[in-house]
Amino acid sequence: MDGYPLGSLDHNVPLLVVSGLSSSHDQPEQPPKAKGKANGEGVLLRSDLPPLEGKEASFLESFFERVNERGKSWTVMTREEPYRVRVKTVGRSFTLPPRRATLPETIEPLTTAPVLHSPFSPLSPSSALYPDGLMNAEWIRKHQEEVPSVFICFHTLTSDLKTATLQDNRLKADLNGIRATLLESGYKTRLVVIILGDQEARATLTAEVIQDRLEYIRRGTGLDPKSIFYIPSQDTQVELKRVMDSILTLLYNTAIEYYRDLGRHARKKRSRGIVPQPTLPPTSGTSQTLSLPDWNFRYEFKSAIFAEFRQEIDAAVRSFEQAYEILLGQDVLDIIPSWSPRWNEARLLADIISIRCLRLHLWMGQTSLAVRRWQAHRDRIGDFVDRRGRGTNNYGWQAWESRWAMVMANLIELVQVPGLGPMTMTIFLPPEKALFGERLQPWELLHHTGYWYRIAARHLGARRALALRIPDDDRGAPDASPASRVASKAIRYDTYMCPPPHEEYPLNGTGVNHAQLIIDCLLNARSQFQARKQHRIAAEISLECAREMATMKSWNEVLAMLRPLWEDKSFRSEWWLDISEDILWVMRRAAAETGRADIVVAIDWELMDKRYTRKQNWHYDLSKSLDGVSSTTKPFITISDDLASSFVAASFAFRSKEGRAGETCLAQLSLKSDAHQVAAPVTLSSIRIEFEGHLKPITIAHDSSAPSTNSLGEPTSVSAVPLTERLPESVKEGDEKEDRDEDKDQVGVDDGPQNQGNEKDAYLTGTCDLTLKPGHRRVLEMDIPLREPGQVSASRVILTYKADAYELDYTLSLSELGKLGAWYVHGLAKPRLSRPDGHILQIQPRPPKMKLALVEPMDQYYANEPIPLRISLLNEEHDAANVKLDVRIVGKTIPRFRVDAGEHKREVDAAEEESQVTGLTLGRVASSSSMEVSIYLDPAPAPTVYDIEIQADYHLESDAATPIFQVLPVHLNVVNAFEANYDLMPRLHPDAWPSLFDYEDVQDLTEGEVIPAKGLAQQWCLVCHYASFATEELDVVGLDLLVTGVTPGGRCQVVNQPEFSADGMPVAPQKMYEARFDLVAQKATLDDRHPVAIDLAFAVRWRRRRQRQQQQPTDGESGTVNVTTMTVGQYMVLGTEPRVLASVLHSSPEQAGLVRLDITIENPSSHFLTFGLVMEPSDAFAFSGPKQTTMHLLPMSRRTKTYRLLPLVRGVFIRPGLVVRDKYFQKVLRVIPTEGMKIDKDGLLVWVPLAPEG
Repeated sequence: MDGYPLGSLDHNVPLLVVSGLSSSHDQPEQPPKAKGKANGEGVLLRSDLPPLEGKEASFLESFFERVNERGKSWTVMTREEPYRVRVKTVGRSFTLPPRRATLPETIEPLTTAPVLHSPFSPLSPSSALYPDGLMNAEWIRKHQEEVPSVFICFHTLTSDLKTATLQDNRLKADLNGIRATLLESGYKTRLVVIILGDQEARATLTAEVIQDRLEYIRRGTGLDPKSIFYIPSQDTQVELKRVMDSILTLLYNTAIEYYRDLGRHARKKRSRGIVPQPTLPPTSGTSQTLSLPDWNFRYEFKSAIFAEFRQEIDAAVRSFEQAYEILLGQDVLDIIPSWSPRWNEARLLADIISIRCLRLHLWMGQTSLAVRRWQAHRDRIGDFVDRRGRGTNNYGWQAWESRWAMVMANLIELVQVPGLGPMTMTIFLPPEKALFGERLQPWELLHHTGYWYRIAARHLGARRALALRIPDDDRGAPDASPASRVASKAIRYDTYMCPPPHEEYPLNGTGVNHAQLIIDCLLNARSQFQARKQHRIAAEISLECAREMATMKSWNEVLAMLRPLWEDKSFRSEWWLDISEDILWVMRRAAAETGRADIVVAIDWELMDKRYTRKQNWHYDLSKSLDGVSSTTKPFITISDDLASSFVAASFAFRSKEGRAGETCLAQLSLKSDAHQVAAPVTLSSIRIEFEGHLKPITIAHDSSAPSTNSLGEPTSVSAVPLTERLPESVKEGDEKEDRDEDKDQVGVDDGPQNQGNEKDAYLTGTCDLTLKPGHRRVLEMDIPLREPGQVSASRVILTYKADAYELDYTLSLSELGKLGAWYVHGLAKPRLSRPDGHILQIQPRPPKMKLALVEPMDQYYANEPIPLRISLLNEEHDAANVKLDVRIVGKTIPRFRVDAGEHKREVDAAEEESQVTGLTLGRVASSSSMEVSIYLDPAPAPTVYDIEIQADYHLESDAATPIFQVLPVHLNVVNAFEANYDLMPRLHPDAWPSLFDYEDVQDLTEGEVIPAKGLAQQWCLVCHYASFATEELDVVGLDLLVTGVTPGGRCQVVNQPEFSADGMPVAPQKMYEARFDLVAQKATLDDRHPVAIDLAFAVRWRRRRQRQQQQPTDGESGTVNVTTMTVGQYMVLGTEPRVLASVLHSSPEQAGLVRLDITIENPSSHFLTFGLVMEPSDAFAFSGPKQTTMHLLPMSRRTKTYRLLPLVRGVFIRPGLVVRDKYFQKVLRVIPTEGMKIDKDGLLVWVPLAPEG
């Protein structure tokens, strides 16, 4: 939309002029005469007060700049947007355009006073529209840029009370002057005053004083209360912005009323139905003044513009449509001669009105209606041009068509139509609700901008075609042509918004660059289609764009545009051959011009295919591809069928579905040339066949002297190719393992042509005549030796072509799953259909005869013991073998292990999940001989599972190239040899507790001396019940209780544990055993009041039975003592709560079975405690001692009360009815039994043994 007058299409919003923020924007008092304005001086609004300075003024300037930029946006104004205005910032002076135009100086004085009109009116002689012009953009710019709806003056309120009255009077006089000037000018611009307060005024002036001064200024100037604002000093710029937003919101309503008055005035003048008289009547030629329909058009146009200022979209659309109908009616455009400049002015007005209507429809969401409006204007203008103008069969009309399509694209971009952006991936918008019932054509829906840019590009192409048909007589400059010819050109050619013929397509010079215009539109369209994943049409546009670039000889840009299409291959794979061929020829020319030899050769290789149209006078010879292409060095080119299609078709098939390692298998490679019949024969220098799997590549070199082939009659021939096997030196020396690892690393990797000469890779070679004639099929039959087992598939074939100017490697893929292979047989003209996937061969391993066995395995392996494994290797092959051993162990945690094979040893550290030994050389094993290998695993710390794979990798001395494998899997389930449960029982510590008041034990310690424990002590007994989960008897040689952790400040030691003999104790499987350990826990000091946590572990030292050791005297591994450590857990001892311990002592035989029962109460706290003891009588025993008593305990002390019981029964448990109660808390304490006692839910139980006999 650049060709339309400046300001004619702007989004019209209210204009505000802000005065007083800076003096740099001051306008001169007498502005010079502007273009398009009438002669005469403007109205100067001036203030003598200084402008505002400081941070607030700078911030307000930047704030208004942002508001002004937002006001230029073409997007729709939403309800959430409080205002949208244009702001013009000036200093202390601003000039309004003159309200009335003056008479030209050349006019003689009139007898009567003339009626003066606006300088922009066609009634004024000084106006560009005089006498019969309809409307131009100067009137729109007047209201958008020169005449504001609100004139805002910024001032400050002084805080100096001495000069406050003087300053206020100056401000009042200044405002009265500006207000009087506005009234005299005739403009209805509103005057608004904004007064800023400073920090001093905020501190010194009260609100009442400020209000009084503002009221004084307002009354003195006659301003409306809504026209004066006071802004106190704000702390932050955010607060100042918020205040200004609220003020502009109020002023926006004032501005809207201003434009409503202007619209009302325009409608009032239209309703009069009177044609105003000009200042001077026209006197030149056939000029005449505007008619009443012309004036009605002006009034409707003005009403529409003012409605758009007010953002009243519906009213604006109605007024624009009425103005459009009047303009294109029989009373306006129909009576304007097509040769008159007013004809183009009227067309321009029709375009402007239509563009503004389109924008309003898009704002209202009426997208389909906007498209219909776009089409209606194009059709209607085309009809007018055909009837009244110069017709539509000229470059001028096509130029307007392209411009009109770009108008819609630019509108969509500027308006930012919701739902049509690239991120939404939307191609077109559905019709609005008002059109749901109608059947719309696809072109009546609003498509994205790429659609419109492409339409514009097509019309630009038509414009160029019509411009190229301009006769030479019309292409000359006007000054070099007779006047009659110039007049005839003006009649024949439509130059509306486009250059005349001598500038469009001149005889000398470049003229209009149509190709660049088309490229710009196509690039814009392509980006939009690509953003929405419309790849087909984007590719088509790319081809069109490349053609235009080729006309400009922009060859690098052509390559950049077409190479993605060429590499994509979508057109070729779907047989759109005409498009593919067009792409190839354009790319070849561009590549040849830029010296891209690789692209030239690749395209020539592809164009050899006969499916493309034969080009006359083309050589179709690959040896001549680089003729005329500059190249400093001989290029080495590598391409593949992924990049460029080939005229050579290749297929590969194995004769059999399966084979066996050590044998051979027949295979055929078929090469078919589909080149043009006129093409030169192609002689390949070599062919390389690569496989996926354990099959070495095959290289076949060209040999013209090779034996003649067995021809079956053209165009098919079958040749037997003998293969020679070249083994790498490592294989010859017996190191085939490392060579196989290298080959595994190369499987499936596209190494490119640089690795084709690697002798380790290509050890199968042969020779044959590799000349391919057009339409000829050459079949190469090979007998391939199979070496390693596994699945093998032919993956690709590399065709090498060498010319004098270059070398080429072309890679063809062979791995097409499901494709039926063809097998060619001597004597038959047609091939036999082979099986599906004929390029795949399953190689079965050669049956190994090397026996692997586990020697004397144990029934069960246990944790915490070393695991020895003995492996026997027996060679039952007919020949001696060179053997290597691989040991792979898989598990959760793999311990360190060692492999011993005589002189050859290998040790591996512990690892996670997997550990292995690879390539351990065992040496030569003769036929029918054996050897033994030992594997030693370190003890496993916990139960686990090991999967061990022992693989013997060997080859026979008579066939070093065929590897043979034998695998022995071993599954080890390692379990715990023992399981146990535990009980921690309290015991009465025999020693007396330390006294809190004993000062004699307090002593100084020297540095480094161990502090003896002086705190409270308790004795405990850990009862362990353990059992063997082994499948055989084990010898337990010792039991240990380990203290693994103690809370700081506490100490714990084992004072008693079970003893065992040197031979140990036999432990039967699944039988429970008991062990007791006595512990003493003690605090370091009496000051420690915290409980002590101890961590214990139970260790069993054991070994397998001696009989087992005597039967298997190995390195001593199985005779060692194993230690199984089981975590007991954590226990809390030495608490702070009191406890009651009961201990029993049976009497000697002399005392006739008396039982001594001691009740010990411990008070480890720091409080005085009192306890009550009650012993209830029982029928089972008699007792001596207090039946009810009270015991007082000092802090950190214990006391014992003794009862003597005389049992009345024997061989049973008796239940003393003893109750211990805390006197203060009235809490009954549980009596804890010690050794020789037990407790149940009802209380304490004491065992009474049977009476001794005799």
